[in-house]
Amino acid sequence: MDIIDLRSDTVTRPTPSMRTAMAAAEVGDDVFKEDPTVNRLEEMAARRMGKPAALLVSSGTMGNLVAQLAHCGRGDETILGDQSHVFFYEQGGAAALGGIHPRTLSNEPDGTIDLEKIEAAIRPDDVHFPRSRLVILENTHNRCGGTPLTPAYTTAVGRLARRRELKLHIDGARIFNAAVALGVDAAQLAAPADSVTFCLSKGLAAPVGSVVCGDETFIARARRVRKSLGGGMRQAGVIAAAGIVALNEMVARLAEDHANARTLAKGLAQIPGLQIDPDATATNIVYFRVVRNGLDAQAMAARLGTEGVRVLPTARDQMRAVMNYHVTAADVQRALAVFSRVMKA
Repeated sequence: MDIIDLRSDTVTRPTPSMRTAMAAAEVGDDVFKEDPTVNRLEEMAARRMGKPAALLVSSGTMGNLVAQLAHCGRGDETILGDQSHVFFYEQGGAAALGGIHPRTLSNEPDGTIDLEKIEAAIRPDDVHFPRSRLVILENTHNRCGGTPLTPAYTTAVGRLARRRELKLHIDGARIFNAAVALGVDAAQLAAPADSVTFCLSKGLAAPVGSVVCGDETFIARARRVRKSLGGGMRQAGVIAAAGIVALNEMVARLAEDHANARTLAKGLAQIPGLQIDPDATATNIVYFRVVRNGLDAQAMAARLGTEGVRVLPTARDQMRAVMNYHVTAADVQRALAVFSRVMKA
């Protein structure tokens, strides 16, 4: 059976050109900054984000952790959304490993955090309180439907952070999806931030890796943090080569994933027992609810799986489907037919 895997865009496998580039990659010891392919990827990534420097890390979780540890000291506080990936899915690493305190604020449905709430959450200089050091945004916002944050909103948060002498970090795991959806350059979305992390291994389909970008001073600190976390890799050019192909070849095609996601959302809206607002699907992530009595998301995912469609339950009555490089328009139509059969059964 041909499997249609909609659980995440992390399931993508490297393209043929990535495999060719990986096999031919020129390598060296990256801890000594002597891997020419890693150096080239970092230069490309920094340029794409409009930042002076960049650092290859093994994952988005490591990238966000490295950024927090580079910006904050023990007892400092970050301000972030209560639905953010950093808070929800990264095991509290900043608190466990860095003694950094998270101050969560409610995310709006579009993934933003109200500016007045951010302002009010910034601590005064008082011995009773942790020091507010860092604001964290997520673009696109996974748990808020894959919504992209606009340049205007991010600029407003950046201005607020600078005025209050805080830093701004963007978890840009899917920032290229945001850029394509909004029709802007990724550097414009990253411009207000002191640091930004983006993933090579999601929609861009590289097998592994993320990149942290910022100024030279920040990246020097981040490099030391990466080493302390065990993230200093040696001949990492084999990984970086796929990342270079991802940046060169895979960004523009993200629009295909977005179109497929909208088609899926519209089709799901027509199936009794499922609930979704198709207009809320802006990028490659589709969230929907199972509202038929006697059927929950876990059971439905199991039934779909027996017919070759994999989706991810995210709550008792909620599921997520994510378009990716290996899902075609024809696959979407086949998946919709399976959804319909399962709901009728």
